[in-house]
Amino acid sequence: MDAPSARRTPGVDAGLLSPVWAGTGDPLCDEEWVAAMLEVEVALARCQARLAVIPKSAVGPIESVVASSPVEVTELARRARGSANPVVELVRMLTQAVAGADPEAAEYVHRGSTSQDILDSAAMLLAARTLAGIDVDLSRAAAALARLAEDHARTPMAGRTLTQHAVPVTFGLKAAGWLTLVLDASDRVRQVRASLPAQLGGAAGTLAAYVEYARVAGLRPQGHAAELTAAFAAELGLREPVSPWHTVRTPLADLGWAVVAVTGGLGKFATDVLGMSRTEVGEVAEPAVEGSGVSSAMPQKRNPVLATLIVSAARQAPAYASMLGQSLLAEDERSPGGWQSEWQPLREGLRLAAGAASTAAELAEGLTVFPERLLHNLRLTGGAVVSERLNAALAPLLGKADAKRLLGEVAREAVTTHRPFEEVLAASPELADRFTDGTALPDLLDPANYLGAADECVTRVLHRHRTRPTSIG
Repeated sequence: MDAPSARRTPGVDAGLLSPVWAGTGDPLCDEEWVAAMLEVEVALARCQARLAVIPKSAVGPIESVVASSPVEVTELARRARGSANPVVELVRMLTQAVAGADPEAAEYVHRGSTSQDILDSAAMLLAARTLAGIDVDLSRAAAALARLAEDHARTPMAGRTLTQHAVPVTFGLKAAGWLTLVLDASDRVRQVRASLPAQLGGAAGTLAAYVEYARVAGLRPQGHAAELTAAFAAELGLREPVSPWHTVRTPLADLGWAVVAVTGGLGKFATDVLGMSRTEVGEVAEPAVEGSGVSSAMPQKRNPVLATLIVSAARQAPAYASMLGQSLLAEDERSPGGWQSEWQPLREGLRLAAGAASTAAELAEGLTVFPERLLHNLRLTGGAVVSERLNAALAPLLGKADAKRLLGEVAREAVTTHRPFEEVLAASPELADRFTDGTALPDLLDPANYLGAADECVTRVLHRHRTRPTSIG
């Protein structure tokens, strides 16, 4: 039998090589970009009609054509090479279609505008919607992590530094740390979402053509640019810019940082899950879903695929953010190559952030915790994990230097003789008759008695979660 062949549809990018966002409907696909640019064109026409720059009768035909005449995206992309951006050809296609329905209305398509006004505004529109969706998923993840933090506020586990057991912590504190990162990311997303501006500047940022068309229409030119900009931004639900930002690309850099804040924060969560779900560690497990985590070769495997997908996004996103950061170096009043280089990094960065947020919500909501394994691993060193506490308790009895020396010797002997740390410590002649004030060595060695202010830290993080606004709006 012949091997199955891939079904080929020219131009399709379904996330095959970026599965963290595959299956999400891809709200940033080419078709959505075209739809957003057309939405911007309609918004411009509506605003100009309200301000009497164009006849109100022109708006209906433009709206009708946009709603009823689909654009062949593959052909548009091919033709866009001729102008190095898709707007020029899109406007030609739109004008031609409107002319077929109403020749007079076609005269008012794209009135006074320029390619960058349309594409930048469309980019901000899509970014704003994507960030809103990301925040919804971050809120889901936050709610799930808050439950874990509260449920396990006193569940002890081994804290690890430089991969080794350090001191006891709680799983609740670890979950509170993950929650903090999610809340930080959500704060950044909301801040950036609220700051995304519409773009309206004309050919070189002076809005000259917009003003001139207002004069031609018999309007007073003074103040028209500001009035049109405010109406246009409101129509799109974007921030009104103080001035055009054709080569003032702070919004792109801000979006890059928001992408890193989301993927990086969620990446820490996923990285911890990967380590804790190792076979020999076994402290947590991803949700058991049919077909998830399977291996093509090893039937016994239950791979932590959700965490893997999140980490993959976190490793890629900084490169895209770096590219967006370079947009600040835009030349003159429009950057040749610089402007064009922003589009794909913006799309891919937002795709990764959206996919990571959705995947993290699924992971957090279904994460299984195994307290018995947490306790088992905590006790692996036989009490050595509380050496810091013992050092403080023995310092008044032996002196600080001698206490530290003794504990170091005990730890080394426990490792070389394969005996429990607590057994070697109890047999030390230097501790004979030292605990005469009622202090019991077993109490000092109990990890559950050395959790410091972990529960207080958890409480403060949970308070932050409970008292913040629930939505991006």
